[in-house]
Amino acid sequence: MKIFHAGMKTTAQTKPSPLSKYFLLFLLLCLPCILLLYSLQPKRHQPPTGDPPQENNIYGSGDLKIRPGYASYESYIQLQLGKTLNPKLRELWKTRDWDRKIQVFGGFFQDLKRKKLLSNESKALCIGARVGQEVEALRRIGVSDSVGIDLVPSPPLVIGGDFHNQPFDNETFDFEFSNVFDHALYPHKFVGEIERTLKPGGVCVLHVALSRRSDKYSANDLYSVTPLVELFNRSEVVHTRKVDGFGLDTEIVFRKKKVIPSS
Repeated sequence: MKIFHAGMKTTAQTKPSPLSKYFLLFLLLCLPCILLLYSLQPKRHQPPTGDPPQENNIYGSGDLKIRPGYASYESYIQLQLGKTLNPKLRELWKTRDWDRKIQVFGGFFQDLKRKKLLSNESKALCIGARVGQEVEALRRIGVSDSVGIDLVPSPPLVIGGDFHNQPFDNETFDFEFSNVFDHALYPHKFVGEIERTLKPGGVCVLHVALSRRSDKYSANDLYSVTPLVELFNRSEVVHTRKVDGFGLDTEIVFRKKKVIPSS
């Protein structure tokens, strides 16, 4: 019989068991497969970056509030598409509403031309244009270089795109118009993209509702123009006035500063 000292280890104790060797080999073989499968998983549609969390999206001392209830940015997009793709609404926009809206928008734009805020030479963008009544109104009053953007394209007047991330280069437009600010889930991105794509000295016109709340497709509620003035930090207010624009009651006009002070 062999006797071992207390400080010595047996041969069986120093050798790893066959089972542990096989387990380690199994892990080494499986790890690349696990990493490959993980990389192939579909990525969730992420909201635009650089904005506060939705629950903290309150601007202007509470005068602009983001509506709760969106589980993800994709759920917000799907809600907006539910209205834009509604066949009854699209038919209505293209028929009964077509001439009426073109006439009303044409009146707004003619007034802006008289005030030298818009000209026939302006390169113009209409944000959230759906089937393009605003674009058609601009073209009929002589602003021929006009286009619209909406989640769903409507050729030849409207191209597809998300107004939180406009598909245009910096300083592309002289004039931008929108009456869908209430649909912006991320107001900072909505305004930031306008100021990015406007040329220095370019004009942005927004029609918003202050005295009434919009429908279920709205993503925010606005109670004064103060949050807009704060958001357009690269622009100056030209004027604010009351209008009657299909449920929207206030027009606010901004001009992008030609020289942006360095921070």
